[in-house]
Amino acid sequence: MNNSRILANVPAGCVDLQVNGFVGVDFSAPRLRVEDVRRATKALLQRGTGAYCPTVITNESWMYEVNLPVLAAAMEEPDLKPHLLGIHLEGPFLSVEARGAHQENLLQTSSVARFDHWMKLAKGRIVMLTVAPELEGAEALIRHVVARNVVVSLGHHMADGQCIDRAVRAGATCCTHLGNGIANTLPRHPNPIWTQLADDRLVGMFITDGHHLPVDFVRVALRAKGVKNVVVTSDAAPIAGLPPGEYKFAGAEVVSRPGGRIELKNGYSLAGSSATMEDCIQWLRELGILSEEELLQVGRLNPLRVLGFL
Repeated sequence: MNNSRILANVPAGCVDLQVNGFVGVDFSAPRLRVEDVRRATKALLQRGTGAYCPTVITNESWMYEVNLPVLAAAMEEPDLKPHLLGIHLEGPFLSVEARGAHQENLLQTSSVARFDHWMKLAKGRIVMLTVAPELEGAEALIRHVVARNVVVSLGHHMADGQCIDRAVRAGATCCTHLGNGIANTLPRHPNPIWTQLADDRLVGMFITDGHHLPVDFVRVALRAKGVKNVVVTSDAAPIAGLPPGEYKFAGAEVVSRPGGRIELKNGYSLAGSSATMEDCIQWLRELGILSEEELLQVGRLNPLRVLGFL
């Protein structure tokens, strides 16, 4: 099948590799139903996201038993199937030091057996795994996951350069929300952000919602990575699309500010974004540093390439 036919099979609009939920639907919440996935998908379509990866974050073990089959079932629904590209597992194999809004007590050590169990529950629908490469057993997990045609992305980690290199050699190809999901204070150099920006083998995913990353960082990241190695993602929180206020999800109390910033109520970590892909692309557009063709590349073509569609 040639590229033009593949693209024709993907609905028009932006492609988002990391959507935690939308309009109150949480893909990591108990009692998730196919109808909930439908409601979130319709709302995303109305806002310009044509296809996306529903993202399941670090959670109780029993939740995976419930939600992964629900998401897999949603991907079999004729009206939903074209828009759901596969499940992104963000965790639970993440670093405590760089956990962000992920619950520390639910983080787990790398486990091939657990991943295989979850893949079975998901009926083979997991297409991306975010993992901290410094965890014990992470390299073996990466090799195993990549052998199952799943994209491995490095995220929520504090790995040094040698560890990152080993992870890439094992098959990791992406960085999840690069510049975020990391300790708030880092050495000037070396540090994991510089290393990942400098590595041409890694595609960087960036949240360009105007809250997660400052303009200067985005400019530098684009120069370092080049447009071909940049993917825009929303990292939309389950409360994205809802009015500002106080909410609870992922076991934490969060505040959605009037300006769109979502943060932990009792901390200073961000907790996903309130943005859609169109919002993120528009923020980039207003910077005036990418052409319309390049915006199409980072918001649609590159995400599809990461998943092997191109």
